[in-house]
Amino acid sequence: MTTPTTSGPTVRRILVGAQLRRLREERGITRDDAGYVIRASGSKISRLELGRVSFKERDIADLLTFYGVDDVQQREALLELARDANTPGWWHDYDDILPSWFQTYVGLEEAASLIRSYEVQFVPGLLQSEDYARSVIVSGRPELRAEEVERRVNLRLERQKVLTRQYHPLQLWVVVDEAALRRPIGGTKVMRGQVQHLLEMSEMSNVTIQIMPFRFGGHAAEGGAFSILRFPEPDLPDVVYVEQLVSSLYLDKREHVDRYLETMNRLTVDSQPPDISAETLQKLLARV
Repeated sequence: MTTPTTSGPTVRRILVGAQLRRLREERGITRDDAGYVIRASGSKISRLELGRVSFKERDIADLLTFYGVDDVQQREALLELARDANTPGWWHDYDDILPSWFQTYVGLEEAASLIRSYEVQFVPGLLQSEDYARSVIVSGRPELRAEEVERRVNLRLERQKVLTRQYHPLQLWVVVDEAALRRPIGGTKVMRGQVQHLLEMSEMSNVTIQIMPFRFGGHAAEGGAFSILRFPEPDLPDVVYVEQLVSSLYLDKREHVDRYLETMNRLTVDSQPPDISAETLQKLLARV
């Protein structure tokens, strides 16, 4: 788990990769030439610099030598960070059910200081009750064995601990489309429990919930759900996460992130304010 002084391994990999990319570009070295030094391809260097793969200490040392980094303290600091980056996160206990493209997100979620999300289909995973999460998983994958369903539910509940951890709990700001609250996932009892859970979560100081009502009509996020993750490390840019059926997109180019930030800002202005959203949840609870 994230500690008060260090981020998770996913963020450490990204930090190491970013520093290696900066060193390579300062020397004017191509990815292909760097790859040759560690007996790999230019595409492997690209994945390494993006933090998408684990590191071999020998490869990092060889690259630092190739990039002309002779300072012992600088080398050791980066090598130590690379060693830490290879330490498995708690979510690796769920490797059997976690697709590789989602493992990256769980690691980023663990390390983020702020996540802003828009959801149209379901209640966001970090705000799902246990029964609702189970119903969502079963409806999406009805062929799963009961044991695997429970492991997936446990994983979702484990992820939610970022909201209640002792040090620097995650700040979560979500806009939920009214459609997600009207869709009868799991039946009346499950939906009542979920709406009540949202009301309880909305009382937490680090959680903000807004509802985008049907009556607003078309709005800025008609393209679908997304999340914007921000990190405490100044060297890390914001990352936009867009999930697809069997893959996901991680966007960190400034122009892409800015577009999503503009959309999120528009959503928060156009949606019901948090206090009115809480009233809407109360009304929904009375009708379910």
